[in-house]
Amino acid sequence: MTVLLQAGGSSLSFIIMMIAIFAIMYFFMIRPQNKKQKEIMNFRKNLEVGQSVVTAGGIYGKIKELEDNVVVLEIAPTVKIRIDRNSIFADVAATQNNAK
Repeated sequence: MTVLLQAGGSSLSFIIMMIAIFAIMYFFMIRPQNKKQKEIMNFRKNLEVGQSVVTAGGIYGKIKELEDNVVVLEIAPTVKIRIDRNSIFADVAATQNNAK
């Protein structure tokens, strides 16, 4: 009888420990990542013509046209490229403020 109780207590503490580990992982890894993804989605949804942005590939430019999923970005005078809206990473002003 005592062997069964010890084994049951051990498995209960193991289950509690696993739940605690998953809770810690959620609050320190998963939740902040989801929050960051929401911020990026909102930023991409609210893009405006004339805004200076950085692409995921590190190209700096100014938005000249906006379509559904395509952004026309001016990277130099008279040089325009078409990129996917999802490749816009950040606002230039925000990245320069964070660097200082």
